[in-house]
Amino acid sequence: MTATHNAAVENPGVVTNILVVGIGGQGIMTAADVLSQAALALGYDVKKTEVAGMAQRGGVVTSHVRFGQKVFSPAIIPGDADMMIAFEPAEALRWHSHLKPGAVVMVNDYPLKPPVVSIGLYDYPEAPLLQLAQSAVELHHFNAGEAAIELGDRRLVNSIMLGAIADHLPFPPDILEQALLNRFQRKGEALTELNRQAFMLGRRAFNQTTVQ
Repeated sequence: MTATHNAAVENPGVVTNILVVGIGGQGIMTAADVLSQAALALGYDVKKTEVAGMAQRGGVVTSHVRFGQKVFSPAIIPGDADMMIAFEPAEALRWHSHLKPGAVVMVNDYPLKPPVVSIGLYDYPEAPLLQLAQSAVELHHFNAGEAAIELGDRRLVNSIMLGAIADHLPFPPDILEQALLNRFQRKGEALTELNRQAFMLGRRAFNQTTVQ
């Protein structure tokens, strides 16, 4: 991908911090990789870190993505995240202490309980989105899982969520879309087109999300 301009030079000293959280198998790491590639294409310095707890078995997964003219650490400190893309509502609530006041939070509101809840080690929080709405954030939520099913593949949730957050990023949505499509081009035109549709569905869904 070739950048048409160096966005990092246009915004010196500004670092954007994005949390991507959810449950293993939902595509959290893929979404974080696409965000990172889009930022790299625009000349940003990018740092990314991931924590996967039994990701292949449905454990919780978290990725920190930071980009700017110069980024020294991959970890987002509590209270410093500008945005959060949450693939699961309880995980959104669990990480809310990392958010800045006014942070944009985009949540797939379909609950998916991790094994630690299913086996009784932890309780699933009551009304996690309601609790999150009571904090000082800009909360958007919609059922991305249902939207993925409409397109015929549950695995499209990550592309849908990227589309939903695209208009809040400090660069044009088409940069993120191209980074997403680049990831799938080697797998054929059909899969690439399906992910393009998922991305656009996410952008449309953002305009219909519940805001609290």
